[in-house]
Amino acid sequence: MNAGWLRRWWKWLVGGVALAALLGLTLLSPGPKEMPLSEFTAQLDGRRVETAVLRPDGDTLELHGLLVGGKPYQTRTLPGDPALTFSELQRRGVKVAYRPPSGTSWLTVLSWMLSLLLIGVLLYMLFRSRQMGNGDPAAQAFGKSRASVVNIDRVGVTFADVAGCEEAKADLQEVVDFLRQPDKYRALGARIPHGLLLVGPPGSGKTLLAKAVAGEAGVPYFAISGSDFVEMFVGVGAARVRDLFEQARKAAPCIIFMDEIDAVGRKRGTGMQGGNDEREQTLNQLLVEMDGFRGEAAAEGQDIIILAATNRPDVLDAALLRPGRFDRQVVVDAPDAAGRERILRIHSRTKPLDPGVDLALIARRTAGMVGADLENLLNEAALLAARSERHRILMSDIDEARDRVLMGPERRSLVIEEADRRITAYHEVGHALAAQLLPHADKAHKLTVVPRGRALGAALYTPEDRLHLSRSAMLDQLCVALAGHAAEQVAVGEVTTGAANDFQQATALARRMVTEWGMSEVGPLALAEEGSTYLSYGPQPSSYSDQTAEAIDRAVTDLLNSQYRRAADLLTEHIHLLHRLTDVLLARESLSGEELAVVMQGGTLPVLGTAPAKPPGVLPQLKPELA
Repeated sequence: MNAGWLRRWWKWLVGGVALAALLGLTLLSPGPKEMPLSEFTAQLDGRRVETAVLRPDGDTLELHGLLVGGKPYQTRTLPGDPALTFSELQRRGVKVAYRPPSGTSWLTVLSWMLSLLLIGVLLYMLFRSRQMGNGDPAAQAFGKSRASVVNIDRVGVTFADVAGCEEAKADLQEVVDFLRQPDKYRALGARIPHGLLLVGPPGSGKTLLAKAVAGEAGVPYFAISGSDFVEMFVGVGAARVRDLFEQARKAAPCIIFMDEIDAVGRKRGTGMQGGNDEREQTLNQLLVEMDGFRGEAAAEGQDIIILAATNRPDVLDAALLRPGRFDRQVVVDAPDAAGRERILRIHSRTKPLDPGVDLALIARRTAGMVGADLENLLNEAALLAARSERHRILMSDIDEARDRVLMGPERRSLVIEEADRRITAYHEVGHALAAQLLPHADKAHKLTVVPRGRALGAALYTPEDRLHLSRSAMLDQLCVALAGHAAEQVAVGEVTTGAANDFQQATALARRMVTEWGMSEVGPLALAEEGSTYLSYGPQPSSYSDQTAEAIDRAVTDLLNSQYRRAADLLTEHIHLLHRLTDVLLARESLSGEELAVVMQGGTLPVLGTAPAKPPGVLPQLKPELA
């Protein structure tokens, strides 16, 4: 059914239904409940009947009227009943009236006519919609594609608006060039990749890249999500796939972009319903359309490029990834420091930044963030600047926005005992001090004891973009993660519950070192457990023996214990720095990386009412990697 009829006729439909309901309530509403003849006779003998209207109704005589007190009644009797004749009722003091039988009421005729008219209008619209749908059933509207067609004038995105994924842009530039001048490739017998699968973490810019391809090529752009194909009705998904590709053929050359294709492209044979699963029927139709129309489209000069995005390429069906369907996978990974800087420059074009804002430094401090995270970071900074009634975004706004994004807003109203604040300060200083002293650890750029979210304090680091991490770097990371708990033991002589998250991160890292990276005495073995399948229930059997599991646990325990002892020894050796940094941190509440370096080198900071708890002594030679 063409869905447009509902938009054109909905007012008439609502009006007709309302009119029919009104007639049913007013004209055809039932009268008073009919009284049994014996009860009416008892009321008449007791002289409690005030009025009566007699009206012949077929083979019966209808009586209705009012009892004493104004209560209505209605009853029936035979016409020859001597106790209920006109004269007998008058003799008993009842005011009697006679109403001759009448034909059909005009109100009844009108209600029947309106009902028939409403039914006729519905039948006419149904018949018309079937004709417009070329004989398809009325439920054909479910089979219409939900793809939104974006005109090239409304795309408004080009490759100049995308940064941090230069290799992916180069791969897609070839597609743009083909859509602009396809004859150059056809003259050489070349075939452009029919489908391109954009693979990367959430927020890395896959959808933005697809829009940029449409904006550069100047062709229509069909955007749809994988979940839009699937419905509870059997066959609807396949019908929507057919309708989408039919629309694309009419608009070719064009681009079809399927976001989150893993919703419909998962491996077959893993569902509870086997081959009758609606998802599998939709996927089968998608496979046919992608490989079936290519020859026809090329013969007619119609060029359709299919782009799809997913962050789970491992769950896609193998038939979907073979050449002829998705010929090429384009990796859109998290950007490096240079890429993050370019992304920040793009998102800051519409934001007034203070001259003191260093985007390169921000890029180094946001390792692991993708384009969406960086855009949100600058937006939070703009909100903070507006809240402070400033007309420019300061570097402090961006630093505060980063802390808010990572940990939540400050909780300065939270009342914390001084003993708890000191333990928190020792804990965070332990992390930061170990990071500054170890050669392969990421250096701290901020230290704070201001509560944020669920954290009572934090030590933030400036990670380096590394492609490979050595065993020494992994051991230093373990040592830094355990240094907070070790600092409590060394400085206070007692440990608290504040290291729970540190233990989780350290244990996960140590287990990966043993089971994935071969960085233990267990050996270079792949011992990580594979994820369970869709139909797997309960615990799955391990791929190694119980003795190997014991060896893994022992190796993980040895790694954690040895690095904990290393952290404790390191902090014991520099106990004077631990006390000094803790006192300064408690007085100032927050320390930057530069301030941390000044205190460690024996310098003083303008802190109110504080002094070093211990003499600085001989300081170690530190690497100048503090920013």
